[in-house]
Amino acid sequence: MQNSGKVVVVSQHYPPDPSTTAAIVAAISERVAQEAEVLVLSGTAGSATAASAGRVHVIEIKNRMPGKAALLKRALAELLFTARTFVAMLARLRRGDVTLTVPAPFMLPYAFAVAAKLKGARSVLIMHDLYPDVLVMAGLLKPKSLLAKAMHAMNAPMFRALDAVVIIGRDTEKLLLRYGGMTRDKIHFIPNWATLAPGVRPITPDNPFRRALSARYVVGLSGNLGFTHDSVVVFEAARLLRDNSDIHFLLSGWGVGFDQLKSMQDEVRLPNVTLVDRVEDEQLETFLSAANAWIIPYRKNVAGVSVPSRFYNLLAIGRPVILVSEADAEAALTVTEHDIGWVVTPGRADELADVIRRAAGSDNAQRAERATQISRRFDFNAAMASYCELIRELVQKRPN
Repeated sequence: MQNSGKVVVVSQHYPPDPSTTAAIVAAISERVAQEAEVLVLSGTAGSATAASAGRVHVIEIKNRMPGKAALLKRALAELLFTARTFVAMLARLRRGDVTLTVPAPFMLPYAFAVAAKLKGARSVLIMHDLYPDVLVMAGLLKPKSLLAKAMHAMNAPMFRALDAVVIIGRDTEKLLLRYGGMTRDKIHFIPNWATLAPGVRPITPDNPFRRALSARYVVGLSGNLGFTHDSVVVFEAARLLRDNSDIHFLLSGWGVGFDQLKSMQDEVRLPNVTLVDRVEDEQLETFLSAANAWIIPYRKNVAGVSVPSRFYNLLAIGRPVILVSEADAEAALTVTEHDIGWVVTPGRADELADVIRRAAGSDNAQRAERATQISRRFDFNAAMASYCELIRELVQKRPN
């Protein structure tokens, strides 16, 4: 990369924040720092200290994070963070810089695009979620509400101002092209990656997460269960299968959806359900190896809006995936194109229970092998090479 400008990465989440977004942003920052000066504007306390020994320079922006259930307080805190970030960008950006961000909080990309334009910097939005669509999907916003209409209206000038948008799912492109400010040449498809090495992990009775379970077939759930996920459909499927001693549900995670699972299980006490608190990274491979198949449960209208990052590791360890999703969503397309699992209609607990019943009676060895092969396409080094190439292209362009 040329030395004419630095790369400024803007993110509310950065290590030591344990979120997937933090890990992704850090990986990109650290790889790009091998070729260019990288400055991170972070909303995570302790991130500057954690990064002090590396090549990436981190500046912390004061940020208060109320719990996700406190929606109004959280919205106000995120608005304040966005304002502070805007001021920091105006102070730190220089003409010829390249800056990247992700849409969290959802107000950030609008301020980000304006700041980059004012300072003559090139701008890249990594589209992990599409707003307001993801808020509508989560039931937090009515599709015809004033806020939804306002966000749709603001998206067009934002997309015009941006120099590039990275999508992590093929299904997002058609939604972006609805906006007059978006053109195909701005869209770059760079999928996320598996963090576990590809290879079918054996299912063994001495796995510590499986040892206490007597069922022959274990179906698992792991990761953040936010507003876009449907924990109820999983619990209701377990209820429908409660008398099938061959099948057991091993459910782990965090977020509002997992709290909901805990409440439902406290009330009903299904014998075929085991809840496990959040599994730390060092135990993740062992935990994912404990189940025969894994569920990713989305609410309706996920296509083009969100892509599950956990999907890639499930493929890497050689497990079929049961995806509750529309058939044209990115992960669903991958599942059906390569026959590495099943796609279930959102909200249909009966259909989910039937698929699990059929999966438990099937020989999934070939699906497991295909899953690991497909996971090789979601490669960390390939993704990093694509990000670096995109930044090189933008660095070489003359600022407006």
